[in-house]
Amino acid sequence: MSNSYSEKNIRRRVVITGRGLLCPLGCSVSTAWARLVAGESGVRFIDTFDVSDLPSKIAGLLPNDFSPDAYIEPKEQRKIDKFITYAIIASQNAFAEAGWNDFCLNEKERTSVIIGSGIGGLPRLYETSVSLANNGVRKGVSPFFIPSVIGNMASGLVAIRFGLNGCNYSITSACSSGAHSIGEAFHQIRDGYCDFALAGGSESVVCRLGIAGFTAARALSTSFNDTPTLASRPWDKDRDGFVMGEGAGILALETLESAKTRGATIYGEVIGYGASCDAYHITSPKPNASGASLSITRALKDAGIVPSDVDYINAHGTSTKQGDLAEINAIKSVFGMHAYKISVSSTKSATGHLLGAAGAVESIFTAEALRNNIIPPTINLNNPDDCCDIDLTPNVSKRRNTNIGLSCSFGFGGTNATLVFRRIRDD
Repeated sequence: MSNSYSEKNIRRRVVITGRGLLCPLGCSVSTAWARLVAGESGVRFIDTFDVSDLPSKIAGLLPNDFSPDAYIEPKEQRKIDKFITYAIIASQNAFAEAGWNDFCLNEKERTSVIIGSGIGGLPRLYETSVSLANNGVRKGVSPFFIPSVIGNMASGLVAIRFGLNGCNYSITSACSSGAHSIGEAFHQIRDGYCDFALAGGSESVVCRLGIAGFTAARALSTSFNDTPTLASRPWDKDRDGFVMGEGAGILALETLESAKTRGATIYGEVIGYGASCDAYHITSPKPNASGASLSITRALKDAGIVPSDVDYINAHGTSTKQGDLAEINAIKSVFGMHAYKISVSSTKSATGHLLGAAGAVESIFTAEALRNNIIPPTINLNNPDDCCDIDLTPNVSKRRNTNIGLSCSFGFGGTNATLVFRRIRDD
């Protein structure tokens, strides 16, 4: 298939036919979704390394019963950082669910892989630095060190595993990485530059250096070490920072035409993508939220819809003082009085903040909300800020007929991304 679609300015519809999910609530979409709508939390005490001297001692870790050995040989795992392992496993699950195992060479040449990571192999960087200091150059540094930590190796090894020859790269845009990756893949398919894509994000920076670094930046919650499940509480007056999480989210995307031809199950449709920059501060959002508002407005325009068409927003909602309020300002600015008719929730209240994987994991949750007509809750929201007078779905999920939903992601450096999803329809 040529690029004649883009030349003729014909936009193709892009649908989700596969999902791969690893997150603190579970390592399958069905398990994680069931726990999410039940109002459960995946945040717990860190027991994988010493946290005795760290101000924050909790994180959204993958469940204890998760084992990557069924997917990747332990010998191979030792050559790569965990964020690559997670990306491979989530991609394999998405690839299999989409039914792409019998792809021919031409289809593989038309399949792109775009997997983002906000930081990449931080645990391996930390471990190798310590090993170098203790053991010297010859014994302290593995020959696999460099390829085990660089950000694009997640997408690279996924492509190698499945023999995919389309474009292949990693987007690093802090906590917007996964969302930007899905947005770019959506545009590539829509405009005819490829026919299929594995897109999303993967992150695993729950290590001593990661926790120490984010607490030094005063970003992490430190007041709930004895009650981890209560720590992530977006828009609640008692919030004191976000909770670090880990995992991966990967979407298998293709044209609606190819999905119908193959008889594939369709889990939702991607219809819009917008991006912007605050151009304001390295970590703090612009107080009037004009950058976030611009991202949302561009996504709506890209989707060809108006604000009153939106039923649900899966908010960035990290549980930080400034970020949560800025996002409320953005929603009110863009949607006006319709903001009071939209259901909003932050699923980070249950998973913690998966950084570069957050937008991808939350895209899966957004599509599931539309597919099931269930709005997942914002747990731990007991005493909302005074300006939070819109429907933030506190503590309990609810049924609601939905058609269109947004997933919003914002990150350090002022980067913003918004994705628009629609319940699949036949016309």
